[in-house]
Amino acid sequence: MTDIPAGAPAWVDLVTTDLPGAAGFYAPLFGWAVAEADRQPPADGHLVFHQQGRPVAGAGRGAGPHGPAWVPYLAADDAEETCRRVTAAGGRVLTEPVDVPGSRRTALVADPAGAPFGVWQSLGMPGAEVFDVPGSLTWAELTTREWDRAKEFYGSVFGWTADDQPMGPITYTTWQREGRPVAGMMPMIGEDWGDLPSHWMVYFAVTDTDSVAAEALRLGATLAVQPTDLTRGRFAVLTDPQGAFFSILGTTPP
Repeated sequence: MTDIPAGAPAWVDLVTTDLPGAAGFYAPLFGWAVAEADRQPPADGHLVFHQQGRPVAGAGRGAGPHGPAWVPYLAADDAEETCRRVTAAGGRVLTEPVDVPGSRRTALVADPAGAPFGVWQSLGMPGAEVFDVPGSLTWAELTTREWDRAKEFYGSVFGWTADDQPMGPITYTTWQREGRPVAGMMPMIGEDWGDLPSHWMVYFAVTDTDSVAAEALRLGATLAVQPTDLTRGRFAVLTDPQGAFFSILGTTPP
């Protein structure tokens, strides 16, 4: 069982308009097995994806204000108290905490810039059981137009501190909690972002970024950012056939 400290990413869930289509895309792309589990209520058809026999992500039907999207969930010792801190710091509670008995208590919230994310309190299931291996979550990154306010918000709610490092024309932030990196932040500066709202981006680990990107395109995805080398590996940004953005990150450039 994975030990996930409070304030760290615990889970990632896809909200999509076409659940069978999403399962048909991600299962072969990442080698995920699909299990219809944790239904609450049973008619909601929530899917749990497994990697190496262990849960790594989920998907459910729905459409947010900006269409299908991947939503990270951050671990919390107390979902209600975390929601109170969210509103006190200028964020919003989008859905009140709800239980999946024997599993978790979750809520959906948004930061002051409107970027949605989830709160995850374990009721027996701490979250994903594998990270940082091919086909699992390896990084979560806030992409925002309000980076200074984000520092105040996430610091207040989760105790994060900001480690800022120059990265070309921008400053990239690595969020830290108790001296450990938990997530990143990319400021949305310039016209290239268009009218894209502030959001969280999720990164899935892969062995070979270029081959996985090519397979995603074959399965119906579109390429938003070409495979590109970074200090920590080679990444690409894709849009799945239903319109949800996600990133892939390979540790070894070709």
